[in-house]
Amino acid sequence: MNTKTLVAVILVALGIVVLAYSGITFKTPGRPIDFLGMHFETTVSHFIPPAFGALALVGGILLLLMNPKQT
Repeated sequence: MNTKTLVAVILVALGIVVLAYSGITFKTPGRPIDFLGMHFETTVSHFIPPAFGALALVGGILLLLMNPKQT
């Protein structure tokens, strides 16, 4: 399997997952805050909208359908 096919399969799979869940939300650790002797851990929420899933799906399908001589 060449690189183009691998990238296309990954894009299609991610596109399907994002569309199936109507977008994906995930959290990453934020900045720790020290205030008046108290320590707070923060998180940052990120959202991947379904439109990006649709774009990834279409892009992956187009990569799979492209003629290898054109790349």
